Amino acid sequence: MPYVDNNGTTIYYEQHGEGSPILFVHGSGGHHAAWWQQVVALRDHHTVVTLDLRGFGNSDKDDSFDSLNFPGDIVAVIEDADLTDVTLLGQSIGAAAALKAALRVPERVRGVILAHSLGGIDHPEITPLVKADRAEAEKLPVIDRLLTKQFRRDESAKTFLFTQMGTFNKARMQDLRNLATDGPTVGDVAAAGIRLAFLAGEKDAVLSPATVTKAHELMSGSLLEVVPGAPHSMYWERPDLFNAAVKRLTDELEGN
Repeated sequence: MPYVDNNGTTIYYEQHGEGSPILFVHGSGGHHAAWWQQVVALRDHHTVVTLDLRGFGNSDKDDSFDSLNFPGDIVAVIEDADLTDVTLLGQSIGAAAALKAALRVPERVRGVILAHSLGGIDHPEITPLVKADRAEAEKLPVIDRLLTKQFRRDESAKTFLFTQMGTFNKARMQDLRNLATDGPTVGDVAAAGIRLAFLAGEKDAVLSPATVTKAHELMSGSLLEVVPGAPHSMYWERPDLFNAAVKRLTDELEGN
């Protein structure tokens, strides 16, 4: 599987299948293997690209762990794999990296799916809502924010694997926090001509559907899908719902 150099740091990525490309960007506890349930579901119709941001999975770490380097890691993969008309999908805080990467190479990007995230978009009407949601989430243990209690009772093996995924990473959740600062603004995204799709879960304990809906209303031409009953880590807990939503949103972004 390929590696690409981004200013002295080696970035790992994988490609699976054939068809219009979707590049998945993991969240703070993940890496490329977090998408195991998406790769097998989508590779028959799409070129599915997964990567490890620096400090995660098989990619090198750097001394700074500056998350502002993460968008460059994504751009390096896009260019090395020669992806065009690619849909970027970022999960949680990884969505901020995906959106910032799209703004650097908008000519290669068809659209960005912000899964359980607003991608760090800064706006006076939504930034306070995001902060309020986060304040409520931080009252909960981390695992309660990410997976439902029922899933943890019914799927103990998958829950154990979920918690082990992060142990392969050198970077930590707080290393990603800077991604959600310094925008972009609604105007930045509009000016770049990047089309957004918001993918939210009705039971997301980190970001409420009301906040996501408000962001959708502010972003002209954006798409919105709120999945009933879905939690923050829908891609892991309910891949059937997540994958179906990704297919629908990708089709809409592609004009199918």
